[in-house]
Amino acid sequence: MDQLPDVTVTATDGAPLRLHDQPRPIVIYFYPKDDTAGCTREAQEFSALIDDFRAAGVGVLGISRDTPKRHASFTAKYDLAVPLASDEEGAACAAFGVWLEKSMYGRQYMGIERSTFLFGSDGALVQAWRKVKVPGHAAAVLEAARAL
Repeated sequence: MDQLPDVTVTATDGAPLRLHDQPRPIVIYFYPKDDTAGCTREAQEFSALIDDFRAAGVGVLGISRDTPKRHASFTAKYDLAVPLASDEEGAACAAFGVWLEKSMYGRQYMGIERSTFLFGSDGALVQAWRKVKVPGHAAAVLEAARAL
């Protein structure tokens, strides 16, 4: 993937959100599930830096396969500032190549690989982070975004 895929997800308010129509540059991060330890910390770290991303002129959008209603509850519970979107059908996950077979305690299952993508103002992929470890990740993404 060299360019921002032209897929549509659902905003927390239920409205369709076409990724191609979002202001750029933009950071799009995929995470497995709302209200789990790692995903909560990741959303909190991006939320804590959202003003810095905006000051750099870079948007941020978190995507999982949770419903818009669940996103709204998650956002309210943790007072998140980062916008979230739902990919219930999995089109965005497929386009970004983040829907993969995973393994936990010897059990195989399909799930989202925690990944982040930075796209420039022209929609070209600038940098991708795969198999993300949460602590300090949002700050590293901000550093890359500021370098644009």
